[in-house]
Amino acid sequence: MDNAFRAIAGELDDARIALERFATPAAAANLERIADAIADRLREGGKVLACGNGGSAADAMHFCEELTGRYRDDRPAIAAVACVDPGHLTCTANDFGYEFVFSRWVEALGREGDALVVLSTSGNSRNVLHAVEAARQRSMLTVSLLGKGGGVLRGLCHHEVIAPGETADRIQELHMLALHTLVGAIERRLTC
Repeated sequence: MDNAFRAIAGELDDARIALERFATPAAAANLERIADAIADRLREGGKVLACGNGGSAADAMHFCEELTGRYRDDRPAIAAVACVDPGHLTCTANDFGYEFVFSRWVEALGREGDALVVLSTSGNSRNVLHAVEAARQRSMLTVSLLGKGGGVLRGLCHHEVIAPGETADRIQELHMLALHTLVGAIERRLTC
Protein backbone atom coordinates (compact mmCIF):
# COMPACT_ATOMS: atom_id res chain seq x y z
CA MET A 1 0.00 0.00 0.00
CA ASP A 2 1.27 3.43 -0.84
CA ASN A 3 0.81 6.51 1.36
CA ALA A 4 -2.04 7.96 -0.72
CA PHE A 5 -4.08 4.77 -0.44
CA ARG A 6 -3.38 4.54 3.32
CA ALA A 7 -4.56 8.13 3.75
CA ILE A 8 -7.81 7.43 1.89
CA ALA A 9 -8.40 4.20 3.77
CA GLY A 10 -7.75 6.06 7.02
CA GLU A 11 -10.35 8.70 6.16
CA LEU A 12 -12.98 6.05 5.48
CA ASP A 13 -12.08 4.19 8.66
CA ASP A 14 -12.32 7.42 10.70
CA ALA A 15 -15.78 8.06 9.23
CA ARG A 16 -16.90 4.51 10.03
CA ILE A 17 -15.73 4.81 13.64
CA ALA A 18 -17.46 8.19 14.07
CA LEU A 19 -20.69 6.79 12.63
CA GLU A 20 -20.56 3.77 14.92
CA ARG A 21 -20.11 6.06 17.93
CA PHE A 22 -22.99 8.26 16.77
CA ALA A 23 -25.58 5.76 15.51
CA THR A 24 -26.98 4.55 18.83
CA PRO A 25 -30.51 3.94 20.14
CA ALA A 26 -30.05 6.97 22.40
CA ALA A 27 -29.22 9.16 19.39
CA ALA A 28 -32.28 7.85 17.53
CA ALA A 29 -34.51 8.61 20.52
CA ASN A 30 -33.02 12.11 20.76
CA LEU A 31 -33.67 12.79 17.06
CA GLU A 32 -37.22 11.51 17.49
CA ARG A 33 -37.81 14.00 20.32
CA ILE A 34 -36.38 16.82 18.21
CA ALA A 35 -38.52 15.89 15.20
CA ASP A 36 -41.63 15.80 17.42
CA ALA A 37 -40.84 19.24 18.87
CA ILE A 38 -40.18 20.84 15.47
CA ALA A 39 -43.25 19.21 13.89
CA ASP A 40 -45.40 20.51 16.74
CA ARG A 41 -44.19 24.05 16.02
CA LEU A 42 -44.83 23.66 12.31
CA ARG A 43 -48.35 22.28 12.87
CA GLU A 44 -49.14 25.41 14.87
CA GLY A 45 -48.05 27.67 12.00
CA GLY A 46 -44.44 28.22 13.03
CA LYS A 47 -41.39 28.04 10.83
CA VAL A 48 -37.85 26.72 11.05
CA LEU A 49 -34.87 29.06 10.97
CA ALA A 50 -31.37 27.60 10.65
CA CYS A 51 -27.86 29.03 10.75
CA GLY A 52 -24.19 28.17 11.01
CA ASN A 53 -20.79 29.28 9.71
CA GLY A 54 -18.91 27.97 6.68
CA GLY A 55 -19.79 24.36 5.96
CA SER A 56 -22.41 24.54 8.69
CA ALA A 57 -24.08 27.41 6.79
CA ALA A 58 -24.22 25.15 3.75
CA ASP A 59 -25.71 22.39 5.92
CA ALA A 60 -28.31 24.81 7.33
CA MET A 61 -29.22 25.84 3.79
CA HIS A 62 -29.45 22.22 2.66
CA PHE A 63 -31.70 21.36 5.63
CA CYS A 64 -34.06 24.24 4.83
CA GLU A 65 -34.22 23.56 1.10
CA GLU A 66 -35.20 19.98 1.79
CA LEU A 67 -38.01 21.25 4.02
CA THR A 68 -39.26 23.88 1.57
CA GLY A 69 -38.67 21.70 -1.48
CA ARG A 70 -38.72 17.98 -0.95
CA TYR A 71 -36.69 15.21 0.60
CA ARG A 72 -37.69 11.79 -0.76
CA ASP A 73 -41.36 12.16 -1.62
CA ASP A 74 -43.62 14.92 -2.86
CA ARG A 75 -45.54 16.68 -0.09
CA PRO A 76 -46.62 20.20 0.83
CA ALA A 77 -43.80 22.71 1.38
CA ILE A 78 -42.61 23.20 4.95
CA ALA A 79 -41.74 26.72 6.16
CA ALA A 80 -37.97 27.01 6.62
CA VAL A 81 -35.37 29.75 6.09
CA ALA A 82 -31.57 29.55 6.36
CA CYS A 83 -29.53 32.64 7.20
CA VAL A 84 -27.27 32.66 4.16
CA ASP A 85 -28.19 35.94 2.44
CA PRO A 86 -24.89 37.68 1.65
CA GLY A 87 -26.53 41.09 1.76
CA HIS A 88 -27.73 40.58 5.32
CA LEU A 89 -24.52 38.91 6.46
CA THR A 90 -22.19 41.59 5.08
CA CYS A 91 -24.38 44.54 6.08
CA THR A 92 -24.79 43.29 9.65
CA ALA A 93 -21.13 42.29 9.98
CA ASN A 94 -20.07 45.73 8.76
CA ASP A 95 -22.50 47.70 10.92
CA PHE A 96 -22.69 45.62 14.11
CA GLY A 97 -19.92 43.00 13.96
CA TYR A 98 -19.89 39.44 12.71
CA GLU A 99 -20.92 38.10 16.10
CA PHE A 100 -24.39 39.59 15.55
CA VAL A 101 -25.16 38.42 12.00
CA PHE A 102 -27.44 35.62 13.16
CA SER A 103 -29.03 37.29 16.20
CA ARG A 104 -30.13 40.29 14.12
CA TRP A 105 -31.68 37.88 11.63
CA VAL A 106 -33.51 36.02 14.45
CA GLU A 107 -34.70 39.37 15.83
CA ALA A 108 -36.10 40.26 12.41
CA LEU A 109 -37.71 36.94 11.45
CA GLY A 110 -38.11 34.83 14.59
CA ARG A 111 -41.40 34.67 16.43
CA GLU A 112 -42.78 32.76 19.37
CA GLY A 113 -43.79 29.36 18.00
CA ASP A 114 -40.86 29.15 15.57
CA ALA A 115 -37.87 26.84 15.86
CA LEU A 116 -34.20 27.79 15.50
CA VAL A 117 -31.73 25.09 14.45
CA VAL A 118 -28.09 26.09 14.88
CA LEU A 119 -24.96 24.27 13.78
CA SER A 120 -21.48 24.71 15.21
CA THR A 121 -18.76 22.09 14.91
CA SER A 122 -16.88 23.65 17.83
CA GLY A 123 -19.87 24.70 19.90
CA ASN A 124 -18.08 27.99 20.48
CA SER A 125 -19.29 30.26 17.66
CA ARG A 126 -20.21 33.58 19.27
CA ASN A 127 -22.61 34.53 16.48
CA VAL A 128 -24.47 31.23 16.95
CA LEU A 129 -24.55 31.77 20.71
CA HIS A 130 -26.10 35.23 20.21
CA ALA A 131 -28.69 33.71 17.84
CA VAL A 132 -29.70 31.19 20.51
CA GLU A 133 -30.01 33.98 23.08
CA ALA A 134 -32.22 36.00 20.69
CA ALA A 135 -34.40 32.96 19.98
CA ARG A 136 -34.85 32.19 23.68
CA GLN A 137 -35.92 35.83 24.27
CA ARG A 138 -38.67 35.20 21.71
CA SER A 139 -39.79 31.88 23.25
CA MET A 140 -38.63 29.97 20.18
CA LEU A 141 -37.75 26.30 20.29
CA THR A 142 -33.96 25.97 20.08
CA VAL A 143 -32.04 23.00 18.69
CA SER A 144 -28.26 22.79 18.41
CA LEU A 145 -26.07 20.44 16.41
CA LEU A 146 -22.64 20.64 17.95
CA GLY A 147 -19.28 18.89 18.03
CA LYS A 148 -16.18 18.66 20.19
CA GLY A 149 -18.14 18.09 23.39
CA GLY A 150 -20.57 20.93 22.73
CA GLY A 151 -18.41 23.90 23.71
CA VAL A 152 -20.05 26.93 25.32
CA LEU A 153 -23.35 26.12 23.58
CA ARG A 154 -23.70 22.78 25.38
CA GLY A 155 -26.87 22.75 27.45
CA LEU A 156 -28.17 26.13 26.23
CA CYS A 157 -30.79 24.82 23.78
CA HIS A 158 -33.98 22.87 24.41
CA HIS A 159 -32.52 20.01 22.39
CA GLU A 160 -29.01 19.23 21.23
CA VAL A 161 -27.10 16.72 19.15
CA ILE A 162 -23.40 16.44 19.93
CA ALA A 163 -21.54 14.60 17.19
CA PRO A 164 -18.40 12.69 18.14
CA GLY A 165 -15.18 13.58 16.42
CA GLU A 166 -12.32 16.01 16.69
CA THR A 167 -12.35 17.43 13.17
CA ALA A 168 -14.96 19.63 11.50
CA ASP A 169 -15.30 17.27 8.51
CA ARG A 170 -16.31 14.23 10.59
CA ILE A 171 -18.63 16.34 12.73
CA GLN A 172 -20.30 17.90 9.66
CA GLU A 173 -20.82 14.48 8.11
CA LEU A 174 -22.71 13.40 11.21
CA HIS A 175 -24.61 16.67 11.36
CA MET A 176 -25.82 16.10 7.80
CA LEU A 177 -26.93 12.58 8.72
CA ALA A 178 -28.85 14.02 11.68
CA LEU A 179 -30.42 16.72 9.48
CA HIS A 180 -31.50 14.22 6.83
CA THR A 181 -32.96 12.01 9.56
CA LEU A 182 -34.84 14.99 10.98
CA VAL A 183 -36.27 16.02 7.60
CA GLY A 184 -37.62 12.52 7.01
CA ALA A 185 -39.05 12.30 10.52
CA ILE A 186 -40.64 15.76 10.31
CA GLU A 187 -42.19 14.87 6.95
CA ARG A 188 -43.71 11.70 8.38
CA ARG A 189 -45.16 13.57 11.32
CA LEU A 190 -46.75 16.26 9.14
CA THR A 191 -48.11 14.04 6.37
CA CYS A 192 -49.53 11.10 8.34
